[in-house]
This record gives sequence, structure tokens and C-alpha cells, in this order.
Amino acid sequence: MDINVLDIKGQETGRKVTLNENIFGIEPNDHVLYLDVKRYLAAQRQGTAKTKERSEHAGSTRKLGRQKGGGGARRGDINSPVLVGGGRVFGPTPRDYSFKLNKKVKALARKSALAYKAQEEAIVVVEDFNFDAPKTKDFINFAKNLKVDGKKVLLVLPEVEKNVYLSARNLEKAQVTTASQVNSYNVLNADVLVVTENSLKTIDEILTK
Repeated sequence: MDINVLDIKGQETGRKVTLNENIFGIEPNDHVLYLDVKRYLAAQRQGTAKTKERSEHAGSTRKLGRQKGGGGARRGDINSPVLVGGGRVFGPTPRDYSFKLNKKVKALARKSALAYKAQEEAIVVVEDFNFDAPKTKDFINFAKNLKVDGKKVLLVLPEVEKNVYLSARNLEKAQVTTASQVNSYNVLNADVLVVTENSLKTIDEILTK
């Protein structure tokens, strides 16, 4: 699949790039995508939910009523889970929700996400660029020139470009990442994938090892 290379003004440069069929032309694997997106979202969870158990409540340990004959459930002190305001049984405790996937599974998930974007013709290739200074207005004009304004845009750069990142930081529908940090969730979450020429080369190197 050949795609015209544009400059930051949205004009064709006269060059074309060929998307690697082993990445952008594969049959997407939905189950692997599900696993990788689930892994990514699980890793974002703080896991700090916590409730107090019986032993953590402040209260007397005196037994409130007799063991039998009261007509209700047996209970001990005022911290009993049976009582309102008592401790909670098997409540949430701080934990790590993240889990691991094999490298080949994660690689296949990224290929599948990129293949979906290729099928949707939602990939725009631009020549490598940088901004002279961090200006949100410059990024807005860049998006307008590429006719992707108003859409969720994921811009993939070959390496960290501070001015570009800072220019897009305040825009709700724009996200900037590097080719080595591309993940399935961000690709699928974007309406349009804007990739620079060198980023494509880096993606090819990473995913065809």
C-alpha cells in the first residue's frame, strides 16, 4: 500500500512510502487486541481502594450481647461486620492490577491495531518536522493543513520533540508519542494516525525483529 508523503502545510512532496505488508497488511487478531488493551488499561489503575476491616476500626472489644437467645445473629463487639458502622468483610485492599503478556503477543496486537488503521485508510504520512517554539496555535494549524482537525489525532514521531509535544499538550483530541512507545490502545483510540517518515522506519525495525 503506497501513501503520499505530505509536508507540514499539507502539500504533497512528490514522494511516496510503501507500508510494510507484514505489519499493515496482516489479518487483525481481535482476541490479541483485547488482551493487550486490557493489559494497558489494567496498568493505568492506581489500585489504592481500601476499606477498614474489623480489626482496624476504633471501638470497644466488649461483647455487646449474649451468644444465644437474643433472636438475631450472634455478634461480638461493636466492630462486628453484622452491625451498621462495623468492619467490612473481604473489602478491597491495595493491589497491583497489572499483568504481563508475551512479547510476541504484544507485537501482534500492535500490528493488528496498525492494520485496522490501514484498512480504514486513516493513516497520514508527513515528512519529519519540528517547531521552532512550543505554540499550540502551530499544532492547530498543522492539523488543519492535514485536514485532521476535529478528529482524535495520534502523532507518531521518531524521537521526543519537546516543542511538538508541548504544542499539543493542551489539545484534548491530540496525542504525541514516539515510534518505540506506540501501543495498541492509543492507536485504536485515535481517529487518525499521523506518522512521520522516520517513524515508519522505526516501527518496521521494532515489529519485524
